[in-house]
Amino acid sequence: MNVIRAIQQYVDKMITDAGPGMKMLLMDRETISVVSMAFAQSEMLMKEVFLFERIDVERSRERLKYLKCIVFIRPTRDNIMLLQRELRSPKFGSYYINFSNIIPRTDIKELAESDESESVREVREIYADYLPVNPNLFSLHIPSCLQALNWKPDALERAAQGLVSVLLSFKFRPAIRFRAGSTAAQTLAKKVHETINKETALFSFRPPEDGAAPPLLLILDRRDDPVTPLLNQWTYQAMVHELLTINKQRVDLSGVNGVPKDLKEVVLSTEQDEFYAKNLYANFGEIASTIKVLMDEFQRKANDQRKIESIADMKNFVETYPQFRKMSGTVTKHLVLISELSVQVGRLQLFEVSELEQEIACRADHSTQLQRVKRLVADEKTSPWNALRLVLLYAMRYERHANCDTSGLLKMLADRSGKSHIVPRMLEYISTVARQELFNTVKITDAVKLTRNLIKELKGVENVYVQHECVLKGTLEEVIKGRPLDAQYPIMGNEVPYRRPPSEVIVFIVGGATYEESLAVHRYNQEGHKIVLGGTTIHNSESFIEEVLSATVGVPFKHSRSLQQFHQPPAGTA
Repeated sequence: MNVIRAIQQYVDKMITDAGPGMKMLLMDRETISVVSMAFAQSEMLMKEVFLFERIDVERSRERLKYLKCIVFIRPTRDNIMLLQRELRSPKFGSYYINFSNIIPRTDIKELAESDESESVREVREIYADYLPVNPNLFSLHIPSCLQALNWKPDALERAAQGLVSVLLSFKFRPAIRFRAGSTAAQTLAKKVHETINKETALFSFRPPEDGAAPPLLLILDRRDDPVTPLLNQWTYQAMVHELLTINKQRVDLSGVNGVPKDLKEVVLSTEQDEFYAKNLYANFGEIASTIKVLMDEFQRKANDQRKIESIADMKNFVETYPQFRKMSGTVTKHLVLISELSVQVGRLQLFEVSELEQEIACRADHSTQLQRVKRLVADEKTSPWNALRLVLLYAMRYERHANCDTSGLLKMLADRSGKSHIVPRMLEYISTVARQELFNTVKITDAVKLTRNLIKELKGVENVYVQHECVLKGTLEEVIKGRPLDAQYPIMGNEVPYRRPPSEVIVFIVGGATYEESLAVHRYNQEGHKIVLGGTTIHNSESFIEEVLSATVGVPFKHSRSLQQFHQPPAGTA
């Protein structure tokens, strides 16, 4: 199970089936991201795709009849209308139309009526309606899916379409389970189930043999684990997303001092960057040590390149130059990234902040933790954002404690940042299940404080091993060991529950997944399991808090009435 491979196979097929000759790709805003996250532009050029255009932006109407046009768009109403206009006055010699998901037959009929010149050679559905982030991780890029803690109608429709596409990619007709008590998870499960029953021909896959359990689609709710997205991360991919933000594999470094012009934006792709693929889940200390090894190897090869003393040396130089250039770019890119991460870790005092975050998340020690939170919130060296996260974690853990002093912390926070209104909103966002179970089920290691190992080769760089375990890790353990799930995760429809553990699992988190959860999935897959994780989006702490603010618009304040004076943001703030 590899979502990147699934997308690549679909794109390869639609290009290959168009036959030899010069081609162009006509896409929309979303499908262009799907393709770019699976292939580099150089790879597309090797497939004879020389031009890329978007159907939803104004384009030149110059006729290019010598080009074959491969259309790859989502089957939305707007796209159908744009494609009809294209076919009425065709710019290209022939059209091979590929929709990223199921398309109504009435829409196909409308397209046929618009194709008066008979330039369309093929129309078909390919199920590539999601963004492949890592081999085991996909996103639907829905940044905020709830309002008043219920689905936004457009977001629900998009989430259902994306999940159906993933299932068809892997040829799964799954058993569907959802988190009990989550209206959002149940609503999505029902919608996906209805689509499967409606499209019986598409889902008529051969059932598992020998009485094996069918694949499982497990739909969860972010509201059951609001802690994981708030914690500072210490693995490479997660750190980059938390401190610099990864947006569809791209990282904007334009605000970083001293960055070369060609590195103002960098691409982080497991398919195009071997170093990144190998070190996604390496912790901060390990990655610093690994980049030093890479630099040493690069310097050795650079010296070898200078020793051109014969025709044979010249020939060898020409043959190895592309790999040398690629390695040079890799070293420079990751050195810039790691250097900036190191700067931010020091400037934001992240070792100290993260240590306290972990303690709050992993054990109850109210008096000591309250004093440490107060000290860090009052410290001008602590960024307002990190101060907010500490108060959020404290407020969630101790909201029912007899001596809870959330209101006192909010007064301190209000004086510093004006973000105090976010805390009551978080207390309304957290689910009933999380209130009952979250802080009782988080596991810790024997050591309470973070383990720090100084890397001798690079002074000042530390390995930090977090103790917090995301709720998803425990959930997956229940699933793969075949434990009864009916009470916590009811099955959708009238299907008889299987008591054997499923051999393939797709987990989808309404409200967004995180890279910490992707790491948990990766570790289970290393043990031989087949698990893919997806979410409405991929969160860092900032995007998660934006999700919370959007989701709680219109929610009556039930759990935070005592914090009434902090419910509204100060004038001029979000």
